[in-house]
Amino acid sequence: MEDFCLIGVPAPAASPDGQTTIGHGAWIRSHTVIYAGNVIGRRFVTGNKVNIRECNRIGDDVSVGTLSVIEHHVEIGDRVRIHTQAFIPEFSILEDDCWIGPHVVLTNAKYPVSPGVKDSLRGPRIGKGAKIGANATLLPGVVIGERALVGAGAVITHDVPPGAVVVGNPGRMINRINRLPYGDFA
Repeated sequence: MEDFCLIGVPAPAASPDGQTTIGHGAWIRSHTVIYAGNVIGRRFVTGNKVNIRECNRIGDDVSVGTLSVIEHHVEIGDRVRIHTQAFIPEFSILEDDCWIGPHVVLTNAKYPVSPGVKDSLRGPRIGKGAKIGANATLLPGVVIGERALVGAGAVITHDVPPGAVVVGNPGRMINRINRLPYGDFA
């Protein structure tokens, strides 16, 4: 752990014991804050100034880039890569081997200022091996299918089928991963 990190910061939503566990082989870079009640796997790596809120489950071999924010009650599988300045809100699920590009924004509130908004939050679900390109935005509750590819800058308003290539605003399917000229990379 590098200088100026805070681990186990108390939070109201954390479990009563507030314990945070981080597996062996972690490298936590400077100015990272990890709140209480997180369970984090082995070989976890952060960039500088990462903020991880309380009550998350994070798998093995996960990397979170500089200035990224992971809100509370998020599930992250094994071998997930979250690049610089990504935002992962409450109740998001990132399955094994998915890849989140720089400046990606996931959202979880359909009507952010409506009464009772906290009771209807739904984070996106990113399927196993899916890849989300830089600056993409995913709306609340969308499901990105396994091994799908979301292009840079896309705005995803609806579910993306497994293996689909989706681009644009709003996102539209233009191809399938297995039909791309450079082969099936996922």
